[in-house]
Amino acid sequence: MTVERDELGFDAPAPLGHPGRLGMPEGHMVGPAIGDRLPDFVLPDAYGKSVRFHEARAGAKTVLVFYRSAVW
Repeated sequence: MTVERDELGFDAPAPLGHPGRLGMPEGHMVGPAIGDRLPDFVLPDAYGKSVRFHEARAGAKTVLVFYRSAVW
């Protein structure tokens, strides 16, 4: 397996020209802007219990990070 580092410093077990490493096309919507209110959503916690985003945070400010990867 060959691991190559891209210009941003990310290593991945796929060649630099692989379609999964090309990123989003120019102008493609990638999500809400910083400071935008997120829609409510439900995800499982570490124990499989469903957690509603807005209900669980009870109005507190929150930092939410999603990692998207097609090759890792």
